[in-house]
Amino acid sequence: MATVAAPRRFCRCACFYTDNLYVARYGLHVRFRGEQQLLRDYGPILRSRGCVSAKDFQQLLAELEQEVERRQRLGPESAARKALIASSYHPARPEVYDSLQDAALAPEFLAAAEYSVSPGADLKGLLQRLETVSGEKRIYRVPVFTAPFCQALLEELEHFEQSDMPKGRPNTMNNYGVLLHELGLDEPLMTPLRERFLQPLMALLYPDCGGGRLDSHRAFVVKYALGQDLELGCHYDNAELTLNVALGKVFTGGALYFGGFFQAPTALTEPLEVEHVVGQGVLHRGGQLHGARPLGTGERWNLVVWLRASAVRNRLCPMCRCEPDLVDDEGFSDGFTREEPTAVDVCALT
Repeated sequence: MATVAAPRRFCRCACFYTDNLYVARYGLHVRFRGEQQLLRDYGPILRSRGCVSAKDFQQLLAELEQEVERRQRLGPESAARKALIASSYHPARPEVYDSLQDAALAPEFLAAAEYSVSPGADLKGLLQRLETVSGEKRIYRVPVFTAPFCQALLEELEHFEQSDMPKGRPNTMNNYGVLLHELGLDEPLMTPLRERFLQPLMALLYPDCGGGRLDSHRAFVVKYALGQDLELGCHYDNAELTLNVALGKVFTGGALYFGGFFQAPTALTEPLEVEHVVGQGVLHRGGQLHGARPLGTGERWNLVVWLRASAVRNRLCPMCRCEPDLVDDEGFSDGFTREEPTAVDVCALT
C-alpha cells in the first residue's frame, strides 16, 4: 500500500516573541525582554523621540507586553479566523477564488516567466524583459496582473473589509488590510503564483538569496487611506525576497523608498524613491531597507508577498541575525523547517 507523506511542518524563530517589536509612536523597532533591558538598550533614543516621562515609559511597557501576548496567541487565533471565514463568509467575486489562470496575469509577466524556464535562459536575457529600477540595489519592476483582475480582487477585498467577519492585522506595522491565507486565497492564488511564476524569475534574479529554493510565503494586502494608515516606516521584511504589487485605487503620494542592504535605518540619507504603478510589481530582496512615503490623497491598496526559502533561513534568521531557535506553528508560519537543508551560498550570509 502506498504511503502519503505528511504535510511539511513550518516553524517560527523564537525571536518573533521578543525582537523587532514596532513602536509606531516613536518610529522604532525594539527587542523586549524586560523593563531593565529596554531602558538599558533604548533609553537614550526613546528619550530623544519623546518618551521622556515615567508615564510615557510605563505606557510603552504596557504596549510591548500586549504585543508579546498578541504574538503568542497569533497562530491559534489566525486558524480560528480562517475556519470561521471558510464556513460563514459569502464572497462578492467568487471567481477570484478559482485556481490562478493565465488570463489574470499581464502578458509581460507571462513572457518573463516563460523565458525563465526556457533552455539557455540567463540573467541577461531576463533583464531584457523587466524594468531595472536599480541595478546596484537589485530592484526590478514588471507588470503582474491585468487591470480587470486587479479590479475584481479589489472589489472582493473591499467586500470582505466591510463584512462582519473577524480580521487579522497584516503585520505589526500595518493596521489595515487582509491576510490572504485567512481569506482562503493562498491555495488557489498565491501558491501557484509562487511555484509556477515567481520561482523561475527569482532563481535567475536572486540565486544567492534562495530564489530557486522558495518553499513558502506570507501574502497580505495593505491599505492606506486618510484617517487610517498613511505611511510605513523604515524596515526589513521577514523574507528572502519580496514582491509588492500596486492594486489601486486612485491616489497620490505613498512612494516606496529604498536604502541599502541590511543598512541601519538611522544611516539612511539619500534613499531611492519608486512610484507605484497599478498592476505592476516591484521585486526586491527582503533585507533591502525600505519604507513608504505618506499618502497624499485617495486610497492605496498593495499586495505584498514575502517569499521564503527554508534552505536559507534555517541557517540564519533574517530578523535576529542568529541561528534560529525553532518553535512549531500553524501553516507556513515564518518559513523555517526542522529538516537539515542542503548547503547553499546565500546573500544573507555575505
